Amino acid sequence: MDETKKKKSLWHTSYGHRILFFLPLLFTSFSPASAQIRIFIETDLEGVSGVYRFAQTREKDTPANLQACEYFMGDLAAVVRGLRDGGATEILIIDGHGTQAIIPHLMEPGARYVTGKPRPESNHWGLDSTYSGVVMFGFHAMNGTPDGVLNHTQSSKTENKYWYNGVESGELAQTATIAGYFGVPPILVTGDVATCREAVKFFGNNIVTVATKQGLSREAAVLYPFAETRKALYEGSKRAIAAIPKCKPYLIKTPINAKMEYIDLKDTSPSPKIITREWAIPSAIQLLDK
Repeated sequence: MDETKKKKSLWHTSYGHRILFFLPLLFTSFSPASAQIRIFIETDLEGVSGVYRFAQTREKDTPANLQACEYFMGDLAAVVRGLRDGGATEILIIDGHGTQAIIPHLMEPGARYVTGKPRPESNHWGLDSTYSGVVMFGFHAMNGTPDGVLNHTQSSKTENKYWYNGVESGELAQTATIAGYFGVPPILVTGDVATCREAVKFFGNNIVTVATKQGLSREAAVLYPFAETRKALYEGSKRAIAAIPKCKPYLIKTPINAKMEYIDLKDTSPSPKIITREWAIPSAIQLLDK
């Protein structure tokens, strides 16, 4: 082989080796496996395994409430593990229950936990368009759902009811609407059977749901053993990560025509007055602004 051909052959060989060396790096850089999957979890207490009485959720630090918060942490740990094993790279958990429920010494590793009040932006603190999906954990059905354990919307004492653009909506739809403002889809809902049914109604069949109990009335339920619910929560959370590409943000046309009904607590008569309020909400991010 003459010198010119030899140099040309060596150049091609070297160039080819360089291409082969960089190809794996290129594919690694753009591989879905290396993508960031950030999950935002908003929590509540009423939909957790073993919780079926308002005495467990309303008064902070009573024996019943402390036990319910331990149930909450056990369920939440199963969800965190499932999301992580499913591929989540970052998890932010917002303590969304009114009296708060997170017990710090029982926190499962692999997530950040936000609790305490007051805090900026309330239950959507930290939420933005970089999140891949929102999880509604331990939620309950909207006010008036006959088989919804501890059903209510915002307040069980004033028995609030809400309509947005003529559609009666509960806390599931409220949370998903705010997430939808950022383009973040709901991917997982956990709670009783009625809550799961409501989730499918609003978000479609691609939403993953995990039932933690079956409601018989507002304060009566068929409870499932913790070993069973936490296995289901773990497995459902893994499936939720895989479901992300199929899930769509929940969007409401704006401005939103809002209507609210609630009981006037100042009226102590046997049939207290029902107050109705109607107003326009300019943007989904302002949905729960007072």
